[in-house]
Amino acid sequence: MKHGKNYIESKKLVEKTKLYDVEEACQLCVDMAKAKFDETVELHVRLGVDSRHADQQVRGAVVLPHGTGKNVRVLVIAKGDNEKAALDAGADLVGAEEMVAKIQNEGFIDFDVLITTPDMMGLVGRLGRVLGPRGLMPNPKAGTVTTNVAQAVNEAKAGKIEYRLDKANIIHVPVGKASFGKEKLTDNISTVMDAIVKAKPAAAKGQYIRSATIATTMGPGVKLNSAKFGA
Repeated sequence: MKHGKNYIESKKLVEKTKLYDVEEACQLCVDMAKAKFDETVELHVRLGVDSRHADQQVRGAVVLPHGTGKNVRVLVIAKGDNEKAALDAGADLVGAEEMVAKIQNEGFIDFDVLITTPDMMGLVGRLGRVLGPRGLMPNPKAGTVTTNVAQAVNEAKAGKIEYRLDKANIIHVPVGKASFGKEKLTDNISTVMDAIVKAKPAAAKGQYIRSATIATTMGPGVKLNSAKFGA
């Protein structure tokens, strides 16, 4: 794979075998962000669990103290008072059967978060094939299936992110923009790592956090000293 000049120059700044403290790693990412757009900073955490087993799943959601830097488009599928509450809270799109049909029949996915109420899951459950692969399926553990839609909308707009294992037992999450600077990125990463540590399954054996790396959209990875997170 060929890399551009900026990537090659940035990679020279990263010591291959060094495990960086979060603050130093964040400063490196900020310094290496040379694209013409505001690069997203992502956190990748490899866990010592097996996602094939139900009792070793790691999934949840957390509100980043400084948000993600992204304008989050929120869709709420609800009826009656919940529909009004969603609109009042600032949801971008609200609907019920007609919205489910639009997603199912037209492949409509012009939103970042889908929130619904428990009574609507019978309808929303039909959308698994469309929403599941894109990580948009609402889930009670992520707080996106709830009776308090106003709170869920407010949290999504404030920068709530969902974390969960992929098939390789790695969690991938955005933790802000390069323009945030070292301090805000450090706060966001620490918040996510604390949540992941607290979500450690009882069935997990051995070293829980195997590795943690952060990287900007166009930059090389910077390995974190995961021992600092106490897992």
